[in-house]
Amino acid sequence: MPNWAVERIVHFERGDFVKSGLAHFGFHARNSSYYAIAHQDHYLGLVSPHGRVEWTVAPQPVFEGVPNITADLEYPIYVDALPDGTLVVSNFGNARLYRIDPDAMSAQLLVDGHELGLADMGNCVVDDEGTVWVNEVRGCRIWRFDPAGRPLETLGDGIAGFQGDSVSFAVVRFNWVYDLRRGPGGCLFVLDSGNYALRVIDPGSRSVRTFAGNGAPGYAGDGGDARSATFGGDPEASFDGPISLSLDESGNAYVGDRFNHVVRMIERDTGIVSTIAGSVGATAESGNDPVEQDPLRLNLPKISSLDYDSGCLFVPTDLAGGSGDLVVLRRTS
Repeated sequence: MPNWAVERIVHFERGDFVKSGLAHFGFHARNSSYYAIAHQDHYLGLVSPHGRVEWTVAPQPVFEGVPNITADLEYPIYVDALPDGTLVVSNFGNARLYRIDPDAMSAQLLVDGHELGLADMGNCVVDDEGTVWVNEVRGCRIWRFDPAGRPLETLGDGIAGFQGDSVSFAVVRFNWVYDLRRGPGGCLFVLDSGNYALRVIDPGSRSVRTFAGNGAPGYAGDGGDARSATFGGDPEASFDGPISLSLDESGNAYVGDRFNHVVRMIERDTGIVSTIAGSVGATAESGNDPVEQDPLRLNLPKISSLDYDSGCLFVPTDLAGGSGDLVVLRRTS
């Protein structure tokens, strides 16, 4: 089991976009680019290695002197790159998928989800074939589009459900999917949050299997088979269950166990789950000590939008008054 250390903690106040070269909510892409997203302010931007915002995508210009690509973003969630170097950006608020061409400084509406009957749109993940997978959060479905935005297939019938065993594309059901990430070997990992589970889409076998979680809320299972583990829930919350997911280059999965206030790791080779950061006594009223070194003493009240890059796990949390911390964990062994 790898060990982790706190590399740094960056505190963000409401309105901060980039501090210390990082965004509160940011994503490292396959081409080594770093994109920052301001979900609630409806824009995203490319961040240079020196921490400068090179350009933005938004309905109107955001920063004086920074070029803006005009697009009707509404609560943007995720960004990924197509094989030709253009980007796709998904929006939870208006269920739209935009194609962004940074070289031409232009944007094109690729998918209008509401026209297709999507309730909303979560992540947009480009697979090795160049097709785009999108999770519909409240609609309990996964969609696959070609690079031109044409729907190719849909997984799930819109009725919430859960199958602990491996099932085919034809009969699979999900329950409020909060996150979707690309995994090794062409597979995709689905954070099936309403089922408190992590599941794996295998396009080769056209099947979906459970990787972690037994379908019930709780905080149990560390040190054992992740498929028997439970993840935190809160039936009074707007979005129940774990809300954030990331994977490293080896296919190990990291789940932001939001209501247990911890980050949990599932090893790809062993299937063992463990807590690597956070503690159950977290509070949204206070941030972290900037010199804290012990990951298990971190205050992680509302984890969302995990990101992984080059041995580091980026853990954003929300605090009181619209502020938040970004904790950077580095793998030490």
